[in-house]
Amino acid sequence: MILVSNDDGIFAPGLRALSQALSSVQQVVVSAPDREQSATGTSVTLRVPLRVRAADAIVTGADTYAVEGSPGDSVILGLDRLAQQASMVFSGVNSGQNLGDDVLISGTVGAALQGYLRGLPSVAVSAEAMQLCNLPVAGELAALLARHIACGRLPKDLFLNVNLPPEPFEQMRGIKLTTLSHKTHIDTAQEGTDGRREYYWLVRRKLEREYAEESDLWAIDHAFISITPLHTALFGCPDKGTDEALCAEMWAELLSVFDKSPA
Repeated sequence: MILVSNDDGIFAPGLRALSQALSSVQQVVVSAPDREQSATGTSVTLRVPLRVRAADAIVTGADTYAVEGSPGDSVILGLDRLAQQASMVFSGVNSGQNLGDDVLISGTVGAALQGYLRGLPSVAVSAEAMQLCNLPVAGELAALLARHIACGRLPKDLFLNVNLPPEPFEQMRGIKLTTLSHKTHIDTAQEGTDGRREYYWLVRRKLEREYAEESDLWAIDHAFISITPLHTALFGCPDKGTDEALCAEMWAELLSVFDKSPA
């Protein structure tokens, strides 16, 4: 069983695409926020009760739950109450990439983190917000990863951050195993007024700089799919199983599915 969540809310097209693709691998249970919860990071709700309602199945036969809480809340409730037999967690497909320092505030990554902290292989998947045509590619790649997890090719202590470049699949160049870029964004406060009182609006701005070839931002900027092992980047755990050979295998499988001749 696969628990699926996100931070864009229960009605997001990326959640539907991910659930549809993963349902070809194992039974899927969806537990996701009842509304958009981007940039909530690893937050969990401790001081008010959490409410859950059954929602219309976004994939035929998949139990689907809308949670009045954060992405992290959704996965905690999912694993503890709604899908206790889940053997892996997938989060996404997020509308917008989560690269470099963004993983520290990403609700998509925060949802996957709760699965990893409970000893389950967990994957966060993100794609360029305006490229809805890449959602099937993201879903198929997630399904490939789920199959490799299910058959033991990938280890159980796995926490991956997957990002697709903005280019359509025909222009993508392959899959890279990457590291997290650092000092990628800075948050600034802009001042405004509504005519009655002043207010401030936080704005996230990308820092323009050169990044190493093994980094996630370099890969995306050069039209590669990026897979970053966060269990290594954030927790210093050994990087086992995920390697360039596996990336090459999955790229070849994507080429066969989407009928693109290798370059």
